[in-house]
Amino acid sequence: MIAINSAIEIDLTGQVCADSLGPLIYSGAGGQPDFIRGAAASDGGKAIIAMRSTTDDGRSKIVSSLHTGAGVVTTRTDVHWVVTEYGAVNLHGKTLHDRAMLLTSIAHPDHRSLLWNTFETEYLLHS
Repeated sequence: MIAINSAIEIDLTGQVCADSLGPLIYSGAGGQPDFIRGAAASDGGKAIIAMRSTTDDGRSKIVSSLHTGAGVVTTRTDVHWVVTEYGAVNLHGKTLHDRAMLLTSIAHPDHRSLLWNTFETEYLLHS
């Protein structure tokens, strides 16, 4: 089974928001968690989050942390593959540090250094 879902934003730990813009509900969660888990559990299956790296106005959809009020539709432990126009990475079983490095690598190049610097400040210095 192959499940391809999208996201409004994903944070550097792999949490996926697919239903809201901050606290403003944009859509329902639909079956994303069910399909992600089903595909991951099926023999040879792939669970994929596919999205553009930026919004229409150029903001990164890969963020250091989800916007205040954003809902987590798919938890970081359920996320496997994330795909943008800059590549595909598999987050399954990775540490938070590795997840941040991998997600930064598929973010828009204009946002990569800020994402990594923010991750270092928010996560690495406090762990």
